[in-house]
Amino acid sequence: MRRHLAGYLLLPVLFFVHLAANATEGMWLPHLLTNLNEKEMKGMGMKIGASDIYNVNKGSLKDAIVSFGGFCTGEIISSQGLLLTNHHCGYGSIQKHSSVQRNYLDNGFWARNRAEELPNEGLFATFIVRIEDVTKQALQGVTTQMNEEQRASLIGKNLGAVRSNIKKETYQDVVIKPFFEGNQYFLFVTETYKDIRLVGAPPSSIGKFGADTDNWVWPRHTGDFSIFRIYAGKDNKPAEYSPDNVPLSPKHFLPVSLDGVAENDFTMVFGFSGRTSEYLPSEALKLTVEGQDPAKVAMRDAALKVIDGFMRKDEQIKIQYASKFAGTANAWKKWIGEMQGVRATGGIQRKLKYEERFRQLASPAQRNVLDSLNILYKQSAPFAVARDHYIELTRNVEMLNFANDAVTMLQETRVKGESHYDELREQFLAKMKSLYSNYNNDVDREVAAALLDIYFSEVPSRMIGGEGYQVWMETNKDGKATAARMYSQSAFTAYEKLAAFFAQPFNTVSEAVWKDPATRLLIGLRNGFIDNVGEPYDALQPDIARLQRAYMQAQMDVLKGRRFYPDANSTLRITYGKVNGYVPRDAVEYGISTTLDGVMEKYKPGDYEFDVPEKLRSLWEQKDYGPYGEKGKMPVCFIASNHTTGGNSGSPALDAYGNLIGLNFDRTWEGTMSDINYDASICRNIMVDIRYVLFIIDKFAGAKHLVDEMKLVHPKKKTVVPARKAA
Repeated sequence: MRRHLAGYLLLPVLFFVHLAANATEGMWLPHLLTNLNEKEMKGMGMKIGASDIYNVNKGSLKDAIVSFGGFCTGEIISSQGLLLTNHHCGYGSIQKHSSVQRNYLDNGFWARNRAEELPNEGLFATFIVRIEDVTKQALQGVTTQMNEEQRASLIGKNLGAVRSNIKKETYQDVVIKPFFEGNQYFLFVTETYKDIRLVGAPPSSIGKFGADTDNWVWPRHTGDFSIFRIYAGKDNKPAEYSPDNVPLSPKHFLPVSLDGVAENDFTMVFGFSGRTSEYLPSEALKLTVEGQDPAKVAMRDAALKVIDGFMRKDEQIKIQYASKFAGTANAWKKWIGEMQGVRATGGIQRKLKYEERFRQLASPAQRNVLDSLNILYKQSAPFAVARDHYIELTRNVEMLNFANDAVTMLQETRVKGESHYDELREQFLAKMKSLYSNYNNDVDREVAAALLDIYFSEVPSRMIGGEGYQVWMETNKDGKATAARMYSQSAFTAYEKLAAFFAQPFNTVSEAVWKDPATRLLIGLRNGFIDNVGEPYDALQPDIARLQRAYMQAQMDVLKGRRFYPDANSTLRITYGKVNGYVPRDAVEYGISTTLDGVMEKYKPGDYEFDVPEKLRSLWEQKDYGPYGEKGKMPVCFIASNHTTGGNSGSPALDAYGNLIGLNFDRTWEGTMSDINYDASICRNIMVDIRYVLFIIDKFAGAKHLVDEMKLVHPKKKTVVPARKAA
């Protein structure tokens, strides 16, 4: 009895140690900082209060942070609505304004005055006005006896009433999202500005320096930034684009620090964190890193090797596939780092120990929730892995994608009626014409051959289905033979053949399409997937969702000593940590920052990833860094232990006083596991030093009129730098 009691007494101590070791973990809701985080943040070095970060009665840091286009974060850095975000966040807008005559991607773009700032149709910036807890209203009448469909229906009805009754201005919107697996609900009143104009961007040789090779890697030397401006109506309220609009006068903008960073400096990252899953049970974590990640990596690894081989031999193919290669490689590299990080930190073992502590404190019913949830994830594992194999096959083999689009169009025609065929066919062909412009039949054939071999060897035949497996048997169970038949006989091998095929009457096409080898394989695989993988997998999801929600609540009820933060869901969050290096593996130790010297060490003339503009080389040779250099060096990037994820691209890195010191743009490879298994020992976010941003704007681009808009400060000296007159 004494030993049993002693074990219970030790648990809070052990749990406290676990918390202390992970003090920088978490993506916190800003309106809850006062009770949950302010004391710790000040203990770590923060010099401002929680009310300076989030306040509805006066301007605060939240009023300088925007959701940029719904996919990144941006921040306001002047009293005239100047907005800073990542180069890769602004890339699409820069690309749309580029042409052969005006190649802003290669050469950069800098508006010399307001008249030269370029509008961007469809781009928006959303501010958070206030956040409210609406859990009580959302869950009114909800009972544990309801199934997931009934629960969702009632909550939807309740939230509809909340939206109708919320007090807001006519130009404001309301967003309500679930937190903690649907145990809590928060409402966000927002203001969205739709007149966003491009102001400046460095050339890709700076903004994308290192490209795919350096992606997810430290040390990093990328000047990943671009500059926009928010315009408003003359009343300073949101307005559609108009030449008569004026620069936004924000409630708050971020002062810019020239003091840089040092080891152990306190930092904050404020932005719209995308998606995390930190509270999964052990079997879900195992499934991710031992089942799903390896499956996806193997498929993409094979596809990338094929594409890379062709790109190295053919310049035209390199141009056609550069963007697709980068998109495929991005997640591929992230999943590899995720697996390695969980393994290196003993993530699964830590999760099992955590669950054992939970079990010792939990009631029998709560333990049953965890055990049942783990059982369900085990049951779903084979379906989840097969599902990922199917998704990767149909994603990476473009002909299967084309066939799927064709079948979808024909099915839509049947639903709407044959009279709509001409209209739907033209929409389909217009889409296909664009896709075929960056398609090479030889490349796709080799990708298909490699991926079909993996798919049919890794996915059990019972999950593939009869027709799909019949095609495989007809071609001697060989990827090359299957691909040879498909790519020699299909109408999908070229746009001209496809257009001619679909020029036939609807009834003719409807019958003939099933005989096409690409469509036949696609339909066989798709039907088998739906019946043998998709439906069984989907059938488990309601129970998984219900138990995941119950387990989340049980953790919060049982582990009273822990402060729980909600998983990221693209809402405004603040995360904090310190500027620290790390040791990823034996005999390797990384420092906190990089400099322009490192850029020149990586310099490869003419290389699309590592070329360096002549002017930047000249500035480096002359050590002409202006007020932005430090001890004869030009800082470029730094790392810290802020807990970030997708969506945090473009988020401001802030110092202890709330001044801008950097711009978040990536994570270290070993720390990409932070979405499912944050570990402060190796999880680091990567930021471009704001002094490098200013140096590029001023000394490289000659756009110091933009720097003059900003409020430059020396917080460590507690001084403000006087604005300089523009040339």
